[in-house]
Amino acid sequence: MRKLYSLAILSVLIFSSGCSKDFLKSYDHRILGTWKIIDIDRYGFNGADALPFEVSDLFTFEENGKLTYQKGGKIYQGSWDIRRETNSDQDEKSLNITAIDFSSQQVITEYFNNMKFTSTNRFTAFINYNSRTYVYRFLRQ
Repeated sequence: MRKLYSLAILSVLIFSSGCSKDFLKSYDHRILGTWKIIDIDRYGFNGADALPFEVSDLFTFEENGKLTYQKGGKIYQGSWDIRRETNSDQDEKSLNITAIDFSSQQVITEYFNNMKFTSTNRFTAFINYNSRTYVYRFLRQ
């Protein structure tokens, strides 16, 4: 029994020292940093393809909800917000982004119905428009 107990403790120590602890952090802390859209998938029908954000766009999520968004050489300033929602007994996190190009007064905003971290350096965000779903994949830079 003592060997089994020692083996269990050793296994826990090895597991806890070699793995990232990011999954223990809140989404508000995990998202901090610069992220790039690496892929957008479209599913369903009857949806417009004029999406505000495109592959290769960069987002820098800062503390206190500040956002810097870079698209084709233009730099936008704005805000972000993650909210926890419960739908059908499932916990979901929604992401709201607003970005403004102050020189042209262009405003870009998007509401991602759900987001999930798939690893320390990747997350996926979903937009649902009627019968169409857009899946954005982000990679930490």
